[in-house]
Amino acid sequence: MVRAKRFVIAGKFDGLPKVTDFQIVEEETPELKNGELLCETLFISVDPYMRVFGRFIKEGDTMLGEVVGRVIESRSTRYPVGATVVAGYGWRTHGVVHEDEKHSLPTAQLRTVPADYPKDLSTGLLLGVTGMPGMTAYFGLLDVCQAKAGETVFVNAAAGAVGSLVGQIGKIKGCKVIGCAGTDDKVNWLRELGFDYVFNYKTGSLDEELKTAAPEGIDCYFDNVGGDFSVSVLKSHMKAQGRVACCGSISTYNNPEAKGQHIFEAIVVKGLKLQGFSGAAYEEDWPVATTQVVKWIREGKVKYKEHVTSGFDQTPQALIGVLTGRNTGKAIVKV
Repeated sequence: MVRAKRFVIAGKFDGLPKVTDFQIVEEETPELKNGELLCETLFISVDPYMRVFGRFIKEGDTMLGEVVGRVIESRSTRYPVGATVVAGYGWRTHGVVHEDEKHSLPTAQLRTVPADYPKDLSTGLLLGVTGMPGMTAYFGLLDVCQAKAGETVFVNAAAGAVGSLVGQIGKIKGCKVIGCAGTDDKVNWLRELGFDYVFNYKTGSLDEELKTAAPEGIDCYFDNVGGDFSVSVLKSHMKAQGRVACCGSISTYNNPEAKGQHIFEAIVVKGLKLQGFSGAAYEEDWPVATTQVVKWIREGKVKYKEHVTSGFDQTPQALIGVLTGRNTGKAIVKV
C-alpha cells in the first residue's frame, strides 16, 4: 500500500473548466488481489475530449484520462514489477488495475509498451504521436478521408497533437497540405514541418486565406474545430465529392449555446462525405500504424513536440491550457 492522490470532480463544468472544479483527495491504495497490479504514474494525458466526457461524470468521481505508469507491485503474471504500461485509471498518482479490466474508454485499455518500442523515445509519446492522437491522425486521414497523392488537404488546429501529424502524413503521401493555427509561433512551426500553406486564423480571414491557398477547392478536410469555422469551409471551399473527417469540435466544447448555420444544403449539393470517427475504432490496427509512425520518426519524416507540464497538482491547469490553445503539440503532465 502507498499514500496516493487523485483528482475528483468538485463541481460540474460550466463553460471552460476552472481549477476549482477539481479537488485532490488523498488515500491509501488497497491491498492487491490476485490479478491486480499497482502502478506509479509517470505521465498523464490531457486532451480536448475530456471536456465532452466531463458532462457525464458526477461530483466525487475521479477525473478520467489515460496514463503511462510503472508497475511497482504486482499479483499478475502478465504485468511484472518494473513493466511500463498504458492504462486508463485517470488523474491519479497511483492506480490499481486488474489485468483483465475492460475500460469504458476503448483507447485506455491496459496494455504494455510494445516490445519493439525504441528505448530512446520517451514513453510519454505513447500518449501522443505513437498513441491515441497519432492513431487518430493516421486513420482519420488515410482511412476516413482516403487522401491521395496530388489532392489538397486542409487541417485546422494544425499545431496540436493530431493536426500536426495529419499534415506530415499528408506530405508523406504526396498531398498539398494547408494548415492553420492561432499564434504566429505555431504557424512558424507548421512551416518547419513542411506544410505547403499556413496561416493564423485569428489575424487573417479564413475565406481569403483558403481562396489563396486552394483556389480550386479542398479535397480532404480534417476537422478538429467544428462550429461556424467548419460551416464556412464546407459551404465555400470544398470540392465536389470532397471528404471530411469530423474528429473534434473544440470551438463549441466550452460554449453549450454555440450554434452553427444550416449546412445540409451545401453537403447535398456538393456530394460531400462527412464521417465522425475516433481513433478507438481502429484499435485492432494500432500496432501496425504505431510501427509505421515510429519508422517515419526514425527516418526524419515525422517531427513532434510535447507540451509538458510538471507536477501532478498542475493537471487541471494543463487541461485548461489545452482547451484555450496554449499547447503546441501533445500536452501531457509529468508526475
